[in-house]
Amino acid sequence: MRAKISADLKTAMKAGDKPKVATLRLINAAIQTAEIETRKELDDAGVLAVMTKMVKQRRDSIAQYTSGGRPDLAATEQSEIDIIEAYLPKQMDEGAVAAAVADAIKEAGATSAKDMGKVMGVLKAKYAGQMDFQKASAAVKAALG
Repeated sequence: MRAKISADLKTAMKAGDKPKVATLRLINAAIQTAEIETRKELDDAGVLAVMTKMVKQRRDSIAQYTSGGRPDLAATEQSEIDIIEAYLPKQMDEGAVAAAVADAIKEAGATSAKDMGKVMGVLKAKYAGQMDFQKASAAVKAALG
């Protein structure tokens, strides 16, 4: 994944695509920061986690910019999200998330809200980067009541 990001950065630099160059440099910087913090080289799952976190941060920023009356900054953040998401696995739709939650509940043998951690563990192990775990958490909570 890192090799693809680096290759795409070179291509974007040659093409003069400044927004893409800036975003890809942000991705590389975030990955390097994470590697320094963990003191080891990240694998694809680690890179995926870093990029997912970046998307979440940008979504939060969009909400703040929109409520603050700065649609220009919100648009910039959205363009960064679009570039980052091109490297992430396709996100599951709501129906697929509901099915995955039901399977995870069966697999974990969950019967009450006390078992929510087990179910979320199963989901994170199987579907890292493919679903929004905040939404999944709400679905698990609703299913376990």
